[in-house]
Amino acid sequence: MVFPRSTTGTRRIRPLVRGAVGTVLGAVAARAAYGVLARSPARDTVDDVFKVAEHSRDVWTRTNFRGEEVTLLEGPALAAGTCAAAALTPGVPPRLRTATVVAALGATAFGGYDDLSGTGASRGFRGHLGALARGEITTGAIKIAGIGATGLVAAALLDRRPADTAINGALIAGTANLLNLLDLRPGRAAKAGLLAGAPALTGPASGIAGSVVGATAALLPEDLGERAMLGDAGANVLGAVLGVTAAASLPRPARAGILGGVIGLTLASEFISFTRVIDRVPPLRRLDELGRRRAPEDHTAPEETAPPAPDAEPVRVIVPPQRGSGSAGG
Repeated sequence: MVFPRSTTGTRRIRPLVRGAVGTVLGAVAARAAYGVLARSPARDTVDDVFKVAEHSRDVWTRTNFRGEEVTLLEGPALAAGTCAAAALTPGVPPRLRTATVVAALGATAFGGYDDLSGTGASRGFRGHLGALARGEITTGAIKIAGIGATGLVAAALLDRRPADTAINGALIAGTANLLNLLDLRPGRAAKAGLLAGAPALTGPASGIAGSVVGATAALLPEDLGERAMLGDAGANVLGAVLGVTAAASLPRPARAGILGGVIGLTLASEFISFTRVIDRVPPLRRLDELGRRRAPEDHTAPEETAPPAPDAEPVRVIVPPQRGSGSAGG
């Protein structure tokens, strides 16, 4: 007896396969790109290129929240891995491939420009709008406009109906900006991106979701190990491609709802600190700290445990610990 082929089962399996293939390709391509970039010869100095005095000697090196130097090369490696996987994963519609590459390249180009040329004098939409009101065009304002424009191009490739193009373009640009707002601690933006992208691995845009999820997961150890950081060039790419995935997968009401949430969180970031909120909510704090190396003060055992010498005067016993603890705090 010959049984008919189950088309329903095939339709369910294909997205899973595309997602798995995209994940593997994204991971391999991102690690290869990072290895090539990290082994490249010494790069130009800021004085030679951008004339920004507060940046360190290498344009791709920054000081993190601990005061330690890390590289920004994780961002370009994430973009390269995502674009390569999106182009090579089988079964992805041509328009979706093109939209992904356009959104990713636009995000990494304008994000990288802000990474390398920005001074940080103006932050957030309020800061950039205030600078524009004074007649000053900041690198952040250029980045917002550039990612917005490339997001609209990517949106038009996905759906040319005016309402959907507007929603999708705002969603792509908005998620790009939101992920960048989270890139303030090691692994935070990457974890958020992985959590947001994982459900899409079984959806209509699973190949694209897999590309960015695989690339992000492959580079996460560098981020958590505080050897590298996404920077604008990487966080913007992660958010933009997640926006493309949502735009290609969800019905209009769902996309509009997500866009509303993105706008709400972006506006909230102008008035509250995401880091303070995360630190005050135990489940969020534990997730945020997962895999990250602990701060020195968290694992340093007390040193002043020895009893004072019998013939020592009290003042001589007390003063050295005071001096030692003062220098450690500085």
